[in-house]
Amino acid sequence: MWRAITIILIALSALAHAQFSASVLVSAARSQIGITTGYDPRYQRLDYPNGDVLISSGVCTDVVIRGLRHQNINLQQLVHEDMRAHFAEYPKLWQLKRPDKNIDHRRVPNLQRYFIRQGWALKLPSNKQAHAVDMFMPGDLVTWMLPGNLPHIGIISDKKTFFGNRYLVLHNVGQGTQEEDALDSWPQTGHFRVPPNKSQ
Repeated sequence: MWRAITIILIALSALAHAQFSASVLVSAARSQIGITTGYDPRYQRLDYPNGDVLISSGVCTDVVIRGLRHQNINLQQLVHEDMRAHFAEYPKLWQLKRPDKNIDHRRVPNLQRYFIRQGWALKLPSNKQAHAVDMFMPGDLVTWMLPGNLPHIGIISDKKTFFGNRYLVLHNVGQGTQEEDALDSWPQTGHFRVPPNKSQ
C-alpha cells in the first residue's frame, strides 16, 4: 500500500512540475531588471541546447527565452528542432537555406511562427479594446511592430498602471530589461498564451 501511495505522490509531483505558471514567468522576467542593463543585437555563436549571450545584455527575445527556461521551456532547442523539420513554414527574411541554432530563436518573426504552430495564438484586440485589462493575462506574450519595421516582443506583467486600466510590460527595447507601461506604445502584431500543461 505504501508503495502505491509513493507512486501516486511521485506522479502528482511530476504533474505539478510540468504545469506552466504565468506567475513564475513574470517573476523570472522581473528578476532580469537591473541585471540585464544593455541591448546588443549582434550575431553571436551560442552553446546548444542551453546557449545564451551574456546576462548583462541581449535583445527583447532574450527576456522571453530566459524567462521560459525557468520552466524547462527551452526555445532555442524547440524552435531549432521545429525549423529543422518544417523549415519551409518559417519566414524567409534573412536569405537562410537552413536553420541556425545560434540566432533563429532570438528573432521575433520566428518566435511568432513557432507560437502559432503550437496553438498559442490568441485573437488580437480591436483598436477600441487595445488596452482592455480583460484582453490580457499576466504571462501572456505580446509582439509589436516598432518604427522602422522592427519587430518586438514582451511579457505581460502582473502589475497594472497607476489607474489600473492596463497591465505593464516586461521587455528590453534598448535600455535593458524594464517593467513599464508599453502595451499601447506600438501597433500590436501578436498575442500568445502558453498553455498550462506546457513543458519540454
